[in-house]
Amino acid sequence: QVQLVESGGGLVQAGGSLRLSCTASGRTFSNYAMGWFRQAPGKEREFVARISRLGGNTYYADSVKGRFTISRDNRKNTVFLQMNILKPEDTAVYYCAGDEYAVPYRTRTHDYKYWGQGTQVTVSS
Repeated sequence: QVQLVESGGGLVQAGGSLRLSCTASGRTFSNYAMGWFRQAPGKEREFVARISRLGGNTYYADSVKGRFTISRDNRKNTVFLQMNILKPEDTAVYYCAGDEYAVPYRTRTHDYKYWGQGTQVTVSS
């Protein structure tokens, strides 16, 4: 079992930046590819970014490519999402998720076995 806890959300003006963190406990963190998803009110949860087990490969949704960066520190059991040039449409609850499989570019929610509780990001115009 893996427990995931997100932090770093908040309220920011459009054009600003936030850095989300997700810290894992329970099992060997480097055994899992990690992803970030988000869910806006009234919408389905959607893929944002994914990073491979050792951090060598990253994948992004087109909507965030060039603005968001996913990274991880396996010594600290933490995955990060640096979000720059934020837009009001980025407003959502952001979730980190763990995937047992190393298959590249898995973007569906049911591909991920472990989930955090989410952290709210609100971008004002």
